[in-house]
Amino acid sequence: MFDSLTDRLSDVFRKLGGRAQLTEANIQDALREVRLALLEADVNFKVVKEFTDRVREAALGVEVMKGVTPAQQVVKVVHDELVALLGGEDTELSLQGQTPAVILMAGLQGSGKTTSSGKLALLLRKRKMKPYLVPADVYRPAAIDQLRTLARQLDIPCFDSRPDMNPVDIVRSAIADAREQQCTVVILDTAGRLHVDEALMDELRAIKDVARPQEILFVADAMTGQDAVTVAEAFNEKLGITGVVLTKMDGDARGGAALSIKSVTGAPVKFVGMGEKLSEMEVFHPDRVAGRILGMGDVLTLLEKAQDNINAEEAEVLARKLQKAKFDLEDFRTQMRRMRKIGSFESILKHIPGLGGLANQLAELGDHEKELNRTEAIINSMTMKERRNPDIINGSRRARIAKGSGTTVQQVNQLLKQFDQMRKMMQSVMQPGKRMPRLPGGMGRFGGGLPGMGGGLPGMGGMGGLPGMGSPFPGMPALPGSGKSATKKKRDKNKRKNKKK
Repeated sequence: MFDSLTDRLSDVFRKLGGRAQLTEANIQDALREVRLALLEADVNFKVVKEFTDRVREAALGVEVMKGVTPAQQVVKVVHDELVALLGGEDTELSLQGQTPAVILMAGLQGSGKTTSSGKLALLLRKRKMKPYLVPADVYRPAAIDQLRTLARQLDIPCFDSRPDMNPVDIVRSAIADAREQQCTVVILDTAGRLHVDEALMDELRAIKDVARPQEILFVADAMTGQDAVTVAEAFNEKLGITGVVLTKMDGDARGGAALSIKSVTGAPVKFVGMGEKLSEMEVFHPDRVAGRILGMGDVLTLLEKAQDNINAEEAEVLARKLQKAKFDLEDFRTQMRRMRKIGSFESILKHIPGLGGLANQLAELGDHEKELNRTEAIINSMTMKERRNPDIINGSRRARIAKGSGTTVQQVNQLLKQFDQMRKMMQSVMQPGKRMPRLPGGMGRFGGGLPGMGGGLPGMGGMGGLPGMGSPFPGMPALPGSGKSATKKKRDKNKRKNKKK
């Protein structure tokens, strides 16, 4: 979402990087570009003016530290102000006061309230709460069935609403039912309209009086830009919203709503929807988002995603296989699927400091997702015996695998050849005193050159694993073999011989 804003701001800081010192003139020039970048990102005009005024005041009032360039100093100032603009500190849900606690989801029709209700229920269950879903939208066709279907998928209790029921009666009965089932939090999916009207607000106020919700979350489609901010302001005046949920943050909107909504309404963004899957809702962290906007990456979010999608016991089993050099195509497919749950290869790179630009370059070079799909299709076309022991795959088997996967025999040969090279490399790495080699074509160690990754493992890019994980596969213990290299050992041996002489 923030790609265009990130590119514009990077250009501004790059130009400022050639300056020897900060002056009012070059700060003014830089802020002019920053102002244009924010306006192009659809940020509210008043918010932009206040933001640039604060940055100017802070930049002029600070001394450039030794060893820090003027551009770095301005980046620091802009980062701090962006964090403040996005809401400052993380804002958690406040669910104290009654049992069960009540969360009211409000917003216009089509903003994503029903899906967000399901995502929020899953998120709260991961926090050891017991959610209860309430479909209170009796106007939109199939709205009740949609939430009921989501509840079945998640195995979460849901109130049996009917379209002929009054929304206020639904809420009253649902809270009583949730209390009987000992649920700890009730999520109300209320009705929306195509635009703000008094009938909608009257109904929401009546529901608010009955439910006495601890949280009133306004659900806004981030793709609507400034319209989302305007509607949020109207809902805040009538209901007093306590937080905002921004949906479709993985889209190509310019990000103006996320940057403006806190300043205009005073209500912080608490959650963001990052995809269509029910698991793709994230807590909104202002400091992390500011880091992404300025191209600093977001390693913490990346590691949290990895931890959510990687089973520690399975990782230990795979680690032992690697240590015995018994890694096969079945293990490889499992690991590739784990990485794809975390996100696309480009999105992973954008979370890593300094590699955001590389992600954009790779996106221009080709469709890596298509390459990954083809690699997985080839492996899926193999029998379990073939995946466990690729050496038995002869010419006739290769022809069958190619036909079953919709690929060519040459592509099957390429995958098997590169997997064999990777396996041989791992066997040499596991020998005592060996270090993980850097292979040509990848971005670092373990860049075996499998299809679609420009020399790296599918979904891993030959990067040697995610930062802070210490292994070429995410979620696994660091591999052995990090001792002295063979060259260093030989040199030490010669030194000892010389001493004896």
